[in-house]
Amino acid sequence: QVQLVESGGGLVQAGGSLRLSCAASGRAFSSYAMGWFRQAPGKEREFVAAIYRGGGTNYADSVKGRFTISRDNAKNAVFLEMINLKPEDTAVYFCAADQFSSRLQIGGPRPASWGQGIQVTVSS
Repeated sequence: QVQLVESGGGLVQAGGSLRLSCAASGRAFSSYAMGWFRQAPGKEREFVAAIYRGGGTNYADSVKGRFTISRDNAKNAVFLEMINLKPEDTAVYFCAADQFSSRLQIGGPRPASWGQGIQVTVSS
């Protein structure tokens, strides 16, 4: 497993932007599929985006065209660039990692490694 630490959350007005970062420690970072999930109050944790070992990406329909996931294997980091934020994007965002890509898919089994989560609040 890898250890994950998120940063970059905060409060932003609707239409604004934020960039989340996730620093990973552990070996063989490049062999992991990486992703982001989020959980709003009273709701289940949901898939947001993933980036796989080969660089392919996958997004939830609700964020397509607004969020971009990327990774820097040399720095053991993954990023989530969020633009045109909406109040419904308000949630705790979690970085996740797994060596099996199937665990970073919409509706898939949960990934093995999680960060502690970071709050993103979008005001209207």
